[in-house]
Parts: sequence; structure tokens; C-alpha cells
Amino acid sequence: MNGKSIAQLYVMTAKIPEEGVEKFNEYESHVLPLLNEHGAKLERRLQSPDRLIEIHIIWFPSSQSFENYCTDPRRNEHIYLLVESGAEIELRVMKDLK
Repeated sequence: MNGKSIAQLYVMTAKIPEEGVEKFNEYESHVLPLLNEHGAKLERRLQSPDRLIEIHIIWFPSSQSFENYCTDPRRNEHIYLLVESGAEIELRVMKDLK
């Protein structure tokens, strides 16, 4: 690799137990606004009708931007809400096939 930072597209899937939906949404209300500060963009936020599955498609300008978002102390300050929600999170780097 030539050292250039490459934009990355992530897909996050959350499976949320019914009793954890409110905590999960509270967590999201704190952390999603931080994306813009790290140069990222929430492309799509999808939720199943029963609110138990949520999918985010998020664009980051670089892997460093993603790392900075993940280690942002303001994000970590609310991580207990995610833990208490019981959500199972799967995160994948994807490529756009357009």
C-alpha cells in the first residue's frame, strides 16, 4: 500500500432484545451525532417494524477517522447503555459495487 488513507463503508447490524430497545436508542442518540465530527456520514439507518433489528450504513473518510470515532471519549462515556441494551452488534467493512 502507498500509505494513502482510503475511505471505508461500514455496515453495522444490531440485534436488540425487546427489553433493550429503549437503552439502545438512548445510546444511539448520544453517539450518532458524533459521526459528523469525525468526517463520517450515516448514509442509511434502517429499523425493522418491531424495532429489534437495526442496520446502519456509515461512510468514513479513512480508517483513522473510524478509529478516532471508536475511541472518542464522549462515545465511550455512553457505552454502558449499549451493554445494558443487550444488543448483539456485527460490523463489516463493505465495498460499493456501483
